[in-house]
Amino acid sequence: MPTKKKSSGRKYSPKAGAKVKKVMEEKKRGTLKTGRSGKKVTSRKQAIAIGLSEARKAGAKVPKKKSAKKSSKKK
Repeated sequence: MPTKKKSSGRKYSPKAGAKVKKVMEEKKRGTLKTGRSGKKVTSRKQAIAIGLSEARKAGAKVPKKKSAKKSSKKK
C-alpha cells in the first residue's frame, strides 16, 4: 500500500515569525508605514505581507509569493 509523502516541516522559519511579530507591533503603535507613499498601514493583512517581505529580504525561510494565475481565453 503506497504511503503519502509528508511535507518537510514548518512553512515559515522562526526568524520570519519574529519579523512578522515586530511589524504587527509597529502597526499597533501606528508607526508602520507603506514603502512608496509612506501612508500609515491599517490593514492586518498588509502588515503581515510587509513582515513576510522583510523576512524574505533578510534571508529567512518564507514560501514564494503566489503569482496571479493567467486566465485562458478560448477562441
